[in-house]
Amino acid sequence: MSRIARIETFVFRAPIATPILTSFGRMSDRATLFLRIEDDEGASGWGEAWCNFPSVTAEHRARIIDAVIAPMILGRDASDPAALWAELERRLHVIGVQSGEPGALAAALAAADIALCDLAARRARLPLWRWLGGTDGGPVPAYASGLNPDRAAIEAVEQKRAEGFRAFKIKVGFGEARDQATLRPVTDSLRPGERIMVDANQGWDLPAACRMAAMLAEFPLSWIEEPLLADRPAHEWAQVRAASAAPLAGGENLRGSLAFHQALADGLLDVVQPDAAKWGGLSGTLPVARAVLAAGRTYCPHYLGGGVGLLASAHLLAAARGPGLLEVDANPNPLREDVLGALLRPVGGAIALPDGPGLGLVPDLRPFASLRTLHTERAG
Repeated sequence: MSRIARIETFVFRAPIATPILTSFGRMSDRATLFLRIEDDEGASGWGEAWCNFPSVTAEHRARIIDAVIAPMILGRDASDPAALWAELERRLHVIGVQSGEPGALAAALAAADIALCDLAARRARLPLWRWLGGTDGGPVPAYASGLNPDRAAIEAVEQKRAEGFRAFKIKVGFGEARDQATLRPVTDSLRPGERIMVDANQGWDLPAACRMAAMLAEFPLSWIEEPLLADRPAHEWAQVRAASAAPLAGGENLRGSLAFHQALADGLLDVVQPDAAKWGGLSGTLPVARAVLAAGRTYCPHYLGGGVGLLASAHLLAAARGPGLLEVDANPNPLREDVLGALLRPVGGAIALPDGPGLGLVPDLRPFASLRTLHTERAG
């Protein structure tokens, strides 16, 4: 039985030339928090925490891992990540209520769980998707996500099509006329077999969401994502669904198994999108993904960050399978692109998983030394 002996966090911040626009704000740099856990026999695993907006959350989550998570798990058995995640989620609940920061704690724990699952899969000499119980290691379908509005959208679609993508998700929520002007040239350019989705990023209230859903009926959308705030009551989501010709998607801003099972019981989301780096890690998210599929809905992992979390999401989708697609951020991010290198490049709209143990990659962080803003380390 190996025990957790060392925990390190690495926060990097990379400038970008073109900000990423959403209905709630703009991202002017790319921040990433990578986590490394080592056991007492020298094996290690890698994780990543959600911290893309606002980017100042990256350093905050790293300090939470160092001050709260690390003392709880150092010296613990590293062989059963799911049991440890379940125990810590219960223990952290009261801290989240007391501090008012349940989301930050959930993301910190998610990073640790991803790292522990990677470590366990490496020790078992299995690809992570197989260690998670998957039976099909074939390529997973993917889509290019986060495409900015206006002329940038059609330019991005053309670029991502050339790179091998066959599905694209456009940011909306910037006003009816602007959204229409963004979408029309994109939909006119679609080729047979290609798909388009839109993401409002919780940018509409109920009247606007119903109005926009009806307006968007002219476009061949595979889904409309987060037309309302995730915490709006089910009766509001029901009204939007009734007004929409396209399926509704959401889930990145749900937290906890109960919230996802309630969403499934409400029956209003056709596409369910938990983010394993934001809540649940792999241990919490995989049962949710399987419940989504059992309910006849589509599971699509949400993800918008660095290379480690994207790899983990790809393995998670491969383990769960179903008709879902892997979300791949279309915007520049050296902490994704330069970490992964040639891995996860699409061919014919699908991405092949690495066949090495665990994630299939040990990230080399040395080239990013000038971008590092924080490094913490704890040893037991």
